[in-house]
Amino acid sequence: MNVVSEENAMTPAAPQRPIIQARGIKRVFGKGTGAVTVLKGVDIELPAGKLVALKGRSGSGKTTLINLLSALDSPSEGQIVFDGKELTALSNKQRDHVRRTEMGLIFQSFALIPLMSAYENVEFVLRIAEIPTWERKAAAIEALDLVGLKPRMHHRPFEMSGGEQQRTAIARAIAHKPKLILADEPTAELDSRTGLHIMKVFRDLVERSGITIVLTTHDPAIMEIVDHVYELEDGQIVAHV
Repeated sequence: MNVVSEENAMTPAAPQRPIIQARGIKRVFGKGTGAVTVLKGVDIELPAGKLVALKGRSGSGKTTLINLLSALDSPSEGQIVFDGKELTALSNKQRDHVRRTEMGLIFQSFALIPLMSAYENVEFVLRIAEIPTWERKAAAIEALDLVGLKPRMHHRPFEMSGGEQQRTAIARAIAHKPKLILADEPTAELDSRTGLHIMKVFRDLVERSGITIVLTTHDPAIMEIVDHVYELEDGQIVAHV
């Protein structure tokens, strides 16, 4: 029988490190009198294993922030740390590697390759991530199964509904088992019922795999499903729930 000492039983668990932290993030586009400051000193800390929404009107800075957190862009000022690695200190090649192997990206336009089946779209991204050949098939099928598309995996995008295409995009983003998924308006092109189904897929992924998902949205219905909401206005975070 295992005996747990009173001292150990009363020791609180160590706090979990945030999956991503941003400090003093500023993003300026253009120079001189034509310069436009889109983000104005943003501080944000995202907990691991949660579903997080970045809320705000068009032009509030949501997409710019998600592009910075995913290392698709670099801030004009500030520091971004992802899973202990300072993204803002890495070279372009190093950031590309982190994004391909440890992150997953989802776009509102689905961005699937039209002539490839759902399975081929997912497998192709695994190939880019340099997953060994013998692992790719199983990983692609597992990801499609997780989003309920295993029976449709040989269908091409034009043979699928909008919801099925977006679920394919989600499968593609999770197939290499990333630590973080970033999604820019993932339900914007979908009707409300299909959009709610996609959010339930996200919720299930977070709870089953412990992955962190960060998405941008202006849909108030989504706020009821996520764990945390950060509201942006004029390039600044004005609220956090």
